[in-house]
Amino acid sequence: MEAKKEKMTPYEYNEYEQIIKWQNEEPSVVSQTINGVLKPVSWLIGKIVPPKAIQGALTAFDGLADLLTDSDDIKRDGGVNNVEELRHKDLQLSDKLANNVHNWAYGIAATEGLVTGAMGLPGLIADIPSLITMSLRVIHKIGLCYGYDCITQTDKKFVYSILSTAGSNSVKEKAASISTLHAINKTVAKVTWKKMAEKAAENKFGIEALILAIKQLAKQLEINITRRKALQAIPIIGAGVGAALNIAFINDVAWAARRAYQERWLMENGKIEDGNK
Repeated sequence: MEAKKEKMTPYEYNEYEQIIKWQNEEPSVVSQTINGVLKPVSWLIGKIVPPKAIQGALTAFDGLADLLTDSDDIKRDGGVNNVEELRHKDLQLSDKLANNVHNWAYGIAATEGLVTGAMGLPGLIADIPSLITMSLRVIHKIGLCYGYDCITQTDKKFVYSILSTAGSNSVKEKAASISTLHAINKTVAKVTWKKMAEKAAENKFGIEALILAIKQLAKQLEINITRRKALQAIPIIGAGVGAALNIAFINDVAWAARRAYQERWLMENGKIEDGNK
């Protein structure tokens, strides 16, 4: 993406630079390499909560996360009657709304991590699906702050790609997820949202592609989350570690959502364009 600096406010250009900086950062995996003591724990967690279980959580809880995402507070605080109005209102306002969601998510993540972390290894069975639900809800909620609701298959693909970016285990994985986000933005830019909703079953990112994306994401998160959760399985320290690790993961998810939706907002408002044009 390339900036049209002459069309940007100083605030928008600064945020655009922060988007590029975030895209080039290495993934924030708490433990890139697990020492010999924690490897068996990580392996055990992977057996308790395998990729298929995470895949089921992604499929089942995405709908639940969507239902739990209320937009009334976003409309009230944004001074709009409909969240779609925020797509063209003011980036700084949307960022403030997203920051409120971000801060709210910290508290929920910490509480959930404390409760399940105190239970040690058994608590992970409930913790991981709950963390996935929370992550999807945070992404949906932040999307609303920028005027984007999750309606079509393309919207869902965008949400999963954000989660994939946040849960990347390598620079290569993160680059691939960001590339998918860019591809979706380019597709959306060519089609009105009304037509997108009408032709959801026919669009490029249809149901089959969404199922494949969920499978790939489940494998990716299984590695990322089990690495993070290895320490949480240790008795006594589990509660504090669980809270800290949940906050760290949700922070990655929230920032990925904010940067992805900022970029979409800037592109839709003609502030940036595809660099290949």
